[in-house]
Amino acid sequence: KPRYVKSVGLGFKTPREATEGTYIDRKCPFTGSISIRGRILTGVVMKMKMMRTIVIRRDYLHYVKKYNRFEKRHKNMSVHLSPCFRDVSVGDTVTVGECRPLSKTVKFNVLKVSKAAGTNRKGFRKF
Repeated sequence: KPRYVKSVGLGFKTPREATEGTYIDRKCPFTGSISIRGRILTGVVMKMKMMRTIVIRRDYLHYVKKYNRFEKRHKNMSVHLSPCFRDVSVGDTVTVGECRPLSKTVKFNVLKVSKAAGTNRKGFRKF
């Protein structure tokens, strides 16, 4: 029996592991019943201590009008990581897409993983 696989669209390729793998994940955007709609964001993997969920860090600049300058800020987000992404490690850059709420804190799903060059862990990675 062939495996159920779908394309999430938006120019994201379906990983080979999703089509050839044997994992079962209802929250996977490629093999489950999750649709990706809304925002597409990027972040850096910070922690991988949960099962099928990772914490990513999003850096941004906030303008302070009084001093006519920008200050660095960041937000941590919990995102669902499908088992089709095998070799993800701390420091990698991931592209995530918005989906329906999967749990109390998880509202995004990993769509693409790009390997990171050697950078420090908490450094500001916007520029």
